[in-house]
Amino acid sequence: MRKFVLLLLLAPAFASAHEIVRHKLPNNSTFPIAAAVEVPAGATTVYLSGMVPPLADATAPANTPAAYGDTQAQTVSVLKAIETQLAGIGLTMGDVVKMQVFLVGDPAMEGKMDFGGFMKGYVQFFGTEAQPKLPVRSTMQIAALANPGFLVEIEVTAVRP
Repeated sequence: MRKFVLLLLLAPAFASAHEIVRHKLPNNSTFPIAAAVEVPAGATTVYLSGMVPPLADATAPANTPAAYGDTQAQTVSVLKAIETQLAGIGLTMGDVVKMQVFLVGDPAMEGKMDFGGFMKGYVQFFGTEAQPKLPVRSTMQIAALANPGFLVEIEVTAVRP
């Protein structure tokens, strides 16, 4: 009986020591990423390979951004694919703790990455009322991806709750 009572008293501390902690950005920033994420020892970490957008318009010239959509459209389609892959292994977007985003310069923007377009897609999945959990994230412009029509590739790391 003593062991049972002791376990009940320790349960709240044990539970909080085994939860993912997401630290907000400083200075009351509302930017939708975490400053840091703490993952408890013993948690299962899941690494998803980078994902690129599916073909969006088969009538557009092959291997062009027009065939896959602009940065916002590609971001949404990639995040939907990630969401589907996570669901297939029993996880959600709320389980994502780290994200790396690779953006190619958009020819329509003089070769500069469309960070604004990316963010319009990103905020549909992270920092919403339905899914408020934010990952840490790096976003970078790169020279190219495997297909000249790809403007976006995203890879994520998730933790199984």
